[in-house]
Amino acid sequence: MRRSTDDLGSVDPRGCVIMAARKSLSIILFSGDYDRVHYSLAMASAAAATDRPVTVFVTAGGLHLLLDKNSNDNAGWTFLKANLDGKSALEQDAEFSADGIAGIDELLAACAELDVAFYRCDMGVKAAKLNEAMFRTDIQIKVGGLVSFLSQAERDDGQIVFI
Repeated sequence: MRRSTDDLGSVDPRGCVIMAARKSLSIILFSGDYDRVHYSLAMASAAAATDRPVTVFVTAGGLHLLLDKNSNDNAGWTFLKANLDGKSALEQDAEFSADGIAGIDELLAACAELDVAFYRCDMGVKAAKLNEAMFRTDIQIKVGGLVSFLSQAERDDGQIVFI
């Protein structure tokens, strides 16, 4: 994926670009709705493509995004809630792909390539009675809690978005 160079800084009197510090983006992905999960990945990959540090903290229904395939070879995200039109996650993803819009797997791959950090909420994992073996291994997923996430977001002086 190509990184954008728009608005990265100002130009000094000699014509040299002065790089501006990019604020981090921290996304709390709480929703288990396909549309919201998809948009959170689109936002994360877009921000990372502009050289912003991005963290996605996944909890509650959003944890389906990070679940590995089940015994029927269905990825966890395929069990996300239907979109607003009532289409299943698989149906909506296929429609997006047919329309030239990146699907969940493509967005996850872009996020991984752009060094988006994924954290799964320890409390959310316990509340949903999930275990380590249930999570994807093709992308790096760190385990963390709210205190760690909020402390990091504060240190980075960035933006927090709740989806």
